[in-house]
Amino acid sequence: MRHLLRILALLLLACLSACGDLPQPFAGNPGANATRLVQPPPAQLFVDEPSADVLPPRAAGLYVTAMADALAAKDVPAISQNARKGDWRMALKTERQGNVIVPLFTIFDASGAQAGVSQGQSVPLAAWNQASVETLRAMAVASSGGVADLLTRIEAARRAADPNSLLNRGVKMFVAPVTGAPGDGNAQLTRQMKAALTAQSLVVDDRKGDVTVSGQVTMVPIAGKQERVEIQWIVTDAGGERARIVQLNEVKAGLLNRNWGDVAVVVAEEAASGIKDVVARLIGARPK
Repeated sequence: MRHLLRILALLLLACLSACGDLPQPFAGNPGANATRLVQPPPAQLFVDEPSADVLPPRAAGLYVTAMADALAAKDVPAISQNARKGDWRMALKTERQGNVIVPLFTIFDASGAQAGVSQGQSVPLAAWNQASVETLRAMAVASSGGVADLLTRIEAARRAADPNSLLNRGVKMFVAPVTGAPGDGNAQLTRQMKAALTAQSLVVDDRKGDVTVSGQVTMVPIAGKQERVEIQWIVTDAGGERARIVQLNEVKAGLLNRNWGDVAVVVAEEAASGIKDVVARLIGARPK
């Protein structure tokens, strides 16, 4: 599911304690948002238009649009037209249970094989037959969470069964040279990030990796003879960008123009913790 989605993990680190004459910016908890990573299916999810025995023809298009919008709100890039080869599909069937209609959403993978079924929010029979825009939208919103959860379970099972999956072998990390830092910041941050990832029990490879970490530093002058330091750690794999960890702080202007010293150590240690959580999400293993 990962090729459908790019997820942003944002850490805002406040300026905290000082140690002697050298402030300790970036020290603190990297935050829980870094662990958020939704894994989409391997291609776009195409929402099939239901047959006339499921919904009146006048309402079929309304359903497709409503469901695609509801799934997009759940970070599932669903489309309602222009399907491509390799896209996954979702078909709608219904069951009547007394005076209600129960929608059943069947997921088909890129080969056309059935991958799973999610039961949606039931709708009163009279309302279903009327098939108003409001009814279809409400049903789509109420049912989209179950479909998104089903897609996540499908992907988890697929990865567990794949011998080449990162679940079944060690993950190699490649740290690209940091850019944009003044003084010795680029070299220090690159070196300290490698050490911090190693300390997090991640394997760092200096040639290439399954996951690449790229650091970008921006220094912006602000009032009060201060500088705002923004450090972005971008986590990518073969499918593109997966997360972005951002560290923000304010320091005295010129403080980091020459030596980063312990600041680089703290920056790397704090960011590496968040990166480890992102990698755990990528391979489908929730960190302890």
